[in-house]
Amino acid sequence: MANRKQSKALVRKHIFPVRLSDIELDLLRIKSQDLGMSASELMRRNALMRPLPKRLSKISLQTYWELGQIGNNLNQLVKATNTALKIGRTLPADPELLRELLELLHQCRRDIALPDIDSEDSEEEESDDDWEAD
Repeated sequence: MANRKQSKALVRKHIFPVRLSDIELDLLRIKSQDLGMSASELMRRNALMRPLPKRLSKISLQTYWELGQIGNNLNQLVKATNTALKIGRTLPADPELLRELLELLHQCRRDIALPDIDSEDSEEEESDDDWEAD
């Protein structure tokens, strides 16, 4: 079979070393074999073609945390309501309304933490106070 001439820009001549544990190397080999591609091709595809997770701003992280605190308070109110219901006392809040509120709160937290693939263009516009991994 004749060698096809590749563009110089497409020739892979650079080596980028990656340190892996024995287990990670075994997993990489197994996964690449299962997919029918080389380990190098698998690493390239995972590193270059997958969208990166959304970077959360400090305000998003703080909002996520605050919603968690509100959720804790709501859970305490739900417990108090259920206890009052069991012993026949006046309910401090409507149980169904509390459940709806808790579900809405959980949905807000999920929305904040959800990776946003559509915002790749907006990453350049984000401010310097964005969260970055240590």
